[in-house]
Amino acid sequence: MNRNSPAPGFSQTPRFDVAIVGGGIVGLATAMALLERGHPSLVVIEAEKQLAAHQTGHNSGVIHSGLYYKPGSLKARLCVEGREALYRFCAEHGIACERCGKIVVATDHSEMPALEALCRRGTANGLAGLRVLSIQELREHEPHVAGVGGLRVSETGIVDFAEVARGYARVVQSRGGQVMTDTRLLGVLRRERRIILRTTRGDIACGMMVNCGGLQSDRIARMCGLRPAVRIVPFRGEYYRLSPAGSALVRNLIYPVPDPAFPFLGVHFTRMIGGGVEAGPNAVPALSRHGYSWSQVNGRDLLDAMGFVGTWRLAGRYWRTGLAELYRSLSRRAYLKALQRLLPAVQLEHLQPGGAGVRAQALGADGRMVDDFRIESAPGMVHVLNAPSPAATASIAIGRYIAEEVVCRRLGSEG
Repeated sequence: MNRNSPAPGFSQTPRFDVAIVGGGIVGLATAMALLERGHPSLVVIEAEKQLAAHQTGHNSGVIHSGLYYKPGSLKARLCVEGREALYRFCAEHGIACERCGKIVVATDHSEMPALEALCRRGTANGLAGLRVLSIQELREHEPHVAGVGGLRVSETGIVDFAEVARGYARVVQSRGGQVMTDTRLLGVLRRERRIILRTTRGDIACGMMVNCGGLQSDRIARMCGLRPAVRIVPFRGEYYRLSPAGSALVRNLIYPVPDPAFPFLGVHFTRMIGGGVEAGPNAVPALSRHGYSWSQVNGRDLLDAMGFVGTWRLAGRYWRTGLAELYRSLSRRAYLKALQRLLPAVQLEHLQPGGAGVRAQALGADGRMVDDFRIESAPGMVHVLNAPSPAATASIAIGRYIAEEVVCRRLGSEG
C-alpha cells in the first residue's frame, strides 16, 4: 500500500512508538528529528488529502533571517539555527532556494531610530554585516523605493515551503517512518500505557503523541483533556501578484519598518522562487480557520473566536488599525496606497489577484497575541500550541527541540 494513499480502514490496530498529528512543515520536521534520534516506529497523520495544505502551503516563501525577534528568545535562537539548517537541507536535496537578501526601508526620518534599533537587535541575534544604508546606497539595491534610509539583511532568502515539506516527508519515509494523509483525528483515548487515536481510517495506538495541528492545535489539546490557556484565532493575509511590468520594479524583497504598536509586519514586496513578485499581506480576521476568502465561513470557527473574551480585548486594543486593514481588504485603491509608501511607481494596473494564507495565532484571555513559540507537555503528549512565523524557516530546529521534549517525556514516564 502506498503510505500516502487513503485506505478504507485498518484490519487491526497499528502500533507506533510516536504518532504526530499534523502533516505541515513542523510536524514533518519533528518526525525527521525523531527518526534521527532512533525512533523508527513513527507515523505522521494528516487530515487533508495532501501534505502542507494550510499554513505551510500558503506561506509567502520567505526564509527569515532572525532580525525582528527579542534576543535570547526561543524564536530568535531557533530561527537563526533553523535558517542555516534549512539552507543546507535544500542544497543537499536539490530544492531550489536563494539567499537573495532583503531591504527594510524607512520611508521618513521618524522611522530612522526604529531602523537603527532593528540593526542593533539583528546584530545581537548573530546576523552578519548589518548596516544602515544611506539614500544613495538604498537606491543602488532597490532603485524604485521611496525612503530616507534602509537596512540590508543578507541572510534572508526565498523558497517554496510546500516543496520543502514534501522533501521532509521523503526523508521520513526513507528512514522507515510512515506518512498517512486523508486521516482525520476524531478522538483520543488512554488505555494503560498506550494512547489510542481514533481516526477516520480506524484506531492508531502509540506510546507518545505529538500535536502539530496548527490551526486546530488548541482543539486537539482539548480533545486530549487539556485546558490550554490560549485559543487559536485565525487571521487571513491577502496578497496581490504584480504584473510583469510591476515585478520589474522589485529586485528582491522590500519591507517597511514594522509598527511597534501592531503585531504584524505590514505590506511588503516578495520575489518568489518560482518567478514573479507578491505584494502584501494585510491582516484581517478570517471567518473560518480555513477561510482563504470572505466567502468561506465556518459557523463553529466563528463562534469559537467571537465567544472568546481575548478576541474582544484584542479588538478593543487594535480596532483603529483593524478597521484600516479591513478597508484595504475591500478596496484595491486603499491597498495600492499602502504599497506606494514603499514603491511609488507601482500602479493599479500592476495589481493582479493573488493568494491568501491563514495564520494560526494563539491568543490569551487578556487579548494579547502569544509572540513566542508555545509548547506544552502532558503525560504521553507534547502539544505545539503556537508556532508563528518564523516557524517554517526554523522548522528543522523546532523539530529537534520538540524531539528532545518527546525524549525527555518518554524517559520520565519510564523512570
